[in-house]
Amino acid sequence: MSATENNRRIAKNTFMLYIRMLLTMGVSLYTVRVVLDTLGIIDYGIYNVVGGVVTMFSFLSGTMASASQRFFAFEIGKNNMEQLKKTFSMTMNIYIVLGIVILILAETVGLWFLNHRMTIPPDRIVAAHWVYQFAVLSFLMTMFTIPYDASIIAHEKMNVYAWVSIIEVTLKLLIVYLLVLFPFDKLKLYAVLMFGVTTIVTFIYRTYCIKKFEECHLSFYWEKTLFKELFSYSGWNLFGALASIFSNQGVNIILNIFFGPVVNSARAIAYRINSTISQFVQNFMTATRPQIIKYYASGENVEMLNLVFLSSKISYYLLFILSMPVLLETNFIFNIWLKEVPNYTILFTRLIIITALIDSLSFSLKTAAQATGKIKVYQATVGSVMLITLPLSYFLYKMNYPVETIFYLTIANSIICLFLRLEMLKRMIGLSVTQFVLKVVLPTLLVSCISYILPFFLMREFEIGILRFVIIILSGFLTTAASIYILGLSKNERQPILQTIKKIKIFRS
Repeated sequence: MSATENNRRIAKNTFMLYIRMLLTMGVSLYTVRVVLDTLGIIDYGIYNVVGGVVTMFSFLSGTMASASQRFFAFEIGKNNMEQLKKTFSMTMNIYIVLGIVILILAETVGLWFLNHRMTIPPDRIVAAHWVYQFAVLSFLMTMFTIPYDASIIAHEKMNVYAWVSIIEVTLKLLIVYLLVLFPFDKLKLYAVLMFGVTTIVTFIYRTYCIKKFEECHLSFYWEKTLFKELFSYSGWNLFGALASIFSNQGVNIILNIFFGPVVNSARAIAYRINSTISQFVQNFMTATRPQIIKYYASGENVEMLNLVFLSSKISYYLLFILSMPVLLETNFIFNIWLKEVPNYTILFTRLIIITALIDSLSFSLKTAAQATGKIKVYQATVGSVMLITLPLSYFLYKMNYPVETIFYLTIANSIICLFLRLEMLKRMIGLSVTQFVLKVVLPTLLVSCISYILPFFLMREFEIGILRFVIIILSGFLTTAASIYILGLSKNERQPILQTIKKIKIFRS
C-alpha cells in the first residue's frame, strides 16, 4: 500500500474517531457538572483519588497493552497471520495470570494504602471502600478487554469505537438520571453504575472481535520463546508505564496528603477539561500508530520517519487550536460550566494544558521507539527521569512550597523527557535531532507565538462575556489555521491541502 493510500486511511480513521470524540465530549462536560453538583466537592474528590489508587496497579496491564498493540500491528505489517494467532492467545494467557496478581495487590497493598495513608473524612470511609472495590472490578474487566482493543487498533477498524461510543454515552447519561432519581448514597451508587457501564462495553468489544477477527478465537497456547519476547518487551516498558501512572496518580496522592480532597477535586476537573480537548490528539495518534509500526515492520524506514515528524506536528496543532480559547478564557468557561468552582481549578487547568502541549510532541516518538522492540535503554532512561518529579515535589511541599509547585515541575520534566526521547531515537532508528528541532519544534513554537497575538489583543479590548468568548474562538482559529499553513507546514505537507481545495472548486463548478 502506497504512502498516499496509508495517509488516506489515517485520515478516514481519524475522522471516525472524531465522531466518537464529539459524542463523548458533550456528555463528558455535562455529566461532570451534574455529578459534581450531586456528589459534592468532597465526594467527587474521594471518587477520583480512591479510583486513582486502583489505576496505580494498571502499570502491569498497561505494559502488556502496549506490547499487544505493538506485536499485533507488527505481525499484520509482515502479513504473518499464523504468528498473529499465536501472539493473541499467548497475550490472553498472560493477562489471566496478571489479573490474579493485580487482584492480590489491590486487596492487600491497595487496601492498606487506602486505610492508612489517604485523607478521607471519617464519615465517608465506608463509601470510599465501595468506590475502591468497584474500581478494582472495573479495572479487571477493562484489563481483559485490552487484547481485543489492541486487535481493533491493529486492524484499523476505528469505526467500531464510534458505534460503541453511542451506547457508552447513552449509558452515562442514564447514570446521571439515576443518580439524581434514586435516594441512595450517591457516591456508592455512582461507583456501582460506572462498573455496570464498564461491563457492558467490555462485552460488546469482546463479542465484536470474536466475530470479526480469526485470531481472537481464544485457545490455550504457550511458547517459551514468544513468552520471553513479549515479557522482555513488557519488562523494559515497565519503567515508562510506572512513570506514566505515578506521574499522574502519584501527583494526586501527594496533593491529597498535603492539601486534602478539595485540591484533588480541582485537579480532577482540570484533567477532565484537558482529557476532553486532548481526545483530538489521542484520536489522531490512535489512527497513526499502527501505520508507524507497520512501516517499521516492512522495512520502510524513510516513510516511517516522515510520518513520525508529520504526526508530531499535527498532534501539537490539533491540541493547540482547541487549547488556545481555554487558556485565554478559563475563568469564563468555568463560571458558565460549574455552579461552584473549587479553588485552584483555573490555575491547574492552564498548567496541565501547557504540559499536554509539550507532551503532544512526544506521542509519535514513543510509538517509533516501541516499533523497534528494542526499548531497554530508552525506557530505563526516560522512565527514571519522569519519576524524579514525585520525590522532588514531596520534598518541596515539606518546605511549604505552594500547591502549584508540582505542576511547574511536571512542565520542566516534560521538556527534558522530549529531548531525551530524541537522543534515544537518534541511536535506535537514526532520527536526526537537529532535523526534528528545525522541522517540528521551531515551527510549532513559531505558530504558537504568532497565533496568540490577535486573540490576546482582542481579549484586552472586550469585557468578559459570551461575545468576547466567541470572538476569541473565531480569531484564534483563523490566526492559528493561517499560521499553521504558512509557517507550520512544509511545501510538501501543504500539497494535500491544496489538492483538497482544488477538488472542492471542481465539485462546485
